[in-house]
Amino acid sequence: MIDFSLPPELAELQARVRDFIAHEIIPMEADPRQGPHGPELALREDLIERARRAGLLSPHASAEYGGMGLSHAGRAIAFEEAGYSLLGPVAMNVFAPDEGNMHLLEAVATPAQKERWLRPLAEGHIRSCFCMTEPSPGAGSDPSMLQTTATPDGEGWRIDGLKWFITGADGAGMAIIMARVPDSGATMFLSRMDAPGITVERSMETLDRCFPGGHGVVRFDGLRVGAGDVLGELGQGFQYAQVRLSPARLTHCMRWLGAARRAHDIAVDYARHRQAFGKLIGQHEGVGFALADNEMDLHIARLAIWHCAWTLDQGGLALRESSRAKVIVSEALWRVVDRSVQVLGGQGVTGETLVARIFADMRGFRIYDGPSEVHRWSLAKHILRGAAVENRA
Repeated sequence: MIDFSLPPELAELQARVRDFIAHEIIPMEADPRQGPHGPELALREDLIERARRAGLLSPHASAEYGGMGLSHAGRAIAFEEAGYSLLGPVAMNVFAPDEGNMHLLEAVATPAQKERWLRPLAEGHIRSCFCMTEPSPGAGSDPSMLQTTATPDGEGWRIDGLKWFITGADGAGMAIIMARVPDSGATMFLSRMDAPGITVERSMETLDRCFPGGHGVVRFDGLRVGAGDVLGELGQGFQYAQVRLSPARLTHCMRWLGAARRAHDIAVDYARHRQAFGKLIGQHEGVGFALADNEMDLHIARLAIWHCAWTLDQGGLALRESSRAKVIVSEALWRVVDRSVQVLGGQGVTGETLVARIFADMRGFRIYDGPSEVHRWSLAKHILRGAAVENRA
């Protein structure tokens, strides 16, 4: 028999994070130190300090480097609760891309690289960015189109290329850079972001404004890195990206589940109090059915997340499971938030509640870390490959 109840330690964690978000973070949502490209540095530092005092900083990172060392199942609980406020992931240091970068550094980096980069990341002292996506004809959903180059230069490397949609680039302290090495292939490199040869050309205007540093266009023009700045082995960049991909893809699902639940709760509260045509609007089938559909979508999304988290905790890469979860969750949560806007009516398209902000911030979720179409294509290839094997047998 499958037991879907939370173990006592995870139930306690859920209560701790929920209380922290409700009493420490939600009251700060109106703080003016926020702009079109995310919370400003001073606000981020205030939020991080609150999580540090509460003992809830970097729940995904190992205790050795300043985190809580939670399993993927534990992260599913903590990250959902953090996501209930759009500032929660920033406060607990679990937002993208830092969360995924920390996971990658723990898995691949040398001890010296971990001390230099992972520790200050996990302790919340710096931010990071992951530089892979490029303008056409470069790498996007198809990473094999990588154009950025890393050529031998003395005892190190010279990196040249142009990246865009680089989340958190403005204000980041370090970067993980994907570049193509002659005769080796895609390779990851580490660099401080203030190094000569790196220019953040601009921050792109996007629907979302919840990511610190926004999404930048970054140019590498003669950036020099040393031999000790190679992350892992030469030519293994795409393989290491897979190590990062499933957990980072899934934690997006976890965080946005919390945000969608917040939008639903706001809509439910409105439906319980707003009257129209002689009764509460929640008593009209059009509204009541929307709320019922929301509850079902939230439930299905949570189950998909928990199953993928369990798979990762068994030691698997969970590539298929995370693709499946990414499509199920991103589309289900989008429906939840869209219905919540509809339930709120005119209120739903204003700043009178947080729902319009969640609506705008969440739209990119169906695109980043692989659009739904790419994941469906990947899943279809798995399905057909399995059918071909069965037919040959």
